Amino acid sequence: MAALFLSAVPMGTTAKEEMERFWNKNTSSNRPLSPHITIYSWSLPMAMSICHRGTGMALSAGVSLFGLSALLLPGNFEGHLDLVKALCLAPALIHTAKFGLAFPLMYHIWNGIRHLIWDLGKGLKIPQLYQSGVVVLVLTVLSSAGLAAM
Repeated sequence: MAALFLSAVPMGTTAKEEMERFWNKNTSSNRPLSPHITIYSWSLPMAMSICHRGTGMALSAGVSLFGLSALLLPGNFEGHLDLVKALCLAPALIHTAKFGLAFPLMYHIWNGIRHLIWDLGKGLKIPQLYQSGVVVLVLTVLSSAGLAAM
């Protein structure tokens, strides 16, 4: 064990010295501290990637909360459905709520299919990324409206 320490070579700089060198270099170059805000402009594929992750988390949380509420709330599903029917909500409000529930699910499904196609190595050129993005958005709106109309 002692032989291991005898062969150790001391470091040239400490962590504090390295950090000071890093910050001195960056402040002298006048670079922005957060390049993603100033350098990258928003693009459709970037926004759709962020939304895909967001809808995945929202759907996961929604299903978890629905299951938890089914376990903890008194009564059964039919009773809660009768309560909602008794509110006499306007058809436009009901249609909008159904569309709002269907939209994240349909977006996540259609964009997931798009990602599976990418996994096959197809549609990876920049113009195809934008075309498939528009197709996903159109299919999402149409399928969400169709589900909401049911």
